Amino acid sequence: MKKIFSMLTILVVIVALVGCSMDKETSSTTNAKKSSHDGSLKVGLSMNTLNNPFFVAVKEGAEAQAKEKGVELVVTDAQNDPGKQLADVENLLQQNIDILIIDPADSDAIAEAVRKANDAKIPVFTIDRQSNGGKVVTHIGFDAIKSGKIAGNFLKKALNGKGKIVEIQGILGTNVAQLRSKGFNEIMEQTPGFEVVARQSANFDRGQALKVMEDILQAHPEIDGVYAANDEMALGALAAIEAAGRLDEIVVIGCDAVDPALEAIRQGKLEATIAEPPFFLGKEAINTALKISKGEKVEKEVILESTLVTRENVDQVKTK
Repeated sequence: MKKIFSMLTILVVIVALVGCSMDKETSSTTNAKKSSHDGSLKVGLSMNTLNNPFFVAVKEGAEAQAKEKGVELVVTDAQNDPGKQLADVENLLQQNIDILIIDPADSDAIAEAVRKANDAKIPVFTIDRQSNGGKVVTHIGFDAIKSGKIAGNFLKKALNGKGKIVEIQGILGTNVAQLRSKGFNEIMEQTPGFEVVARQSANFDRGQALKVMEDILQAHPEIDGVYAANDEMALGALAAIEAAGRLDEIVVIGCDAVDPALEAIRQGKLEATIAEPPFFLGKEAINTALKISKGEKVEKEVILESTLVTRENVDQVKTK
């Protein structure tokens, strides 16, 4: 009987030890699920498109800073489709991210995605373009009205306040396109010698701008200046102007200071652009995500510096 009792006692102890071990294993599994990315900051970056040098440079800046700071970064490409961007955000929210960064394809449409992040209790903020709904921690971008005014004032000085002007606008569903146009047209209205002979959207796209400018050139034998709301459109317009043999007649200014535009300025084809360095915008986005993760205070809006770039200062522009 003593032997049987001893064996039963040993069996009870073994069962207890196995149970304890299983509890520890279960606890470990649960903890692993709670911190599936090993405690490092995991950031989702929803880009509106990566078919544009400006936004590619934003992504590259974010990736470079994320690598330097040990941040896990997940990037998506909405391909300028607001519906796809909503799906991208929903997917990112399922990936256990800590913070969401959005560069909206459309300022109105993105509001639903922002609200989904709000509902999921994930801090969210926007870069470059703003959201017209939902609650964001901050917005990081450039002063679009200021950029439009810089372009207008450049043409005013270059053309001595007189001439026929063309404005090629961006995606009008974005606040950036709206505000760049607003700032530019404030200067146009203040300059009686200017006549805006054409104003048309090319959706921030080089190919569309090429076609738009071809049509405008056919309709208007006299054009003195062109403002394109980004460099991609400026380069598209420039290609149409050059093909028409009118490069020497028309002053063109873009915006963003992407590398191909800076090179066109060096070649004397593009007169000017406005530096809004996208690489630094991407870096600033990651720095801001880190601040938010640490509970540090961030401004409701962070406006980065934008400056005029011409042949005189093109080699001083830092893009990375």
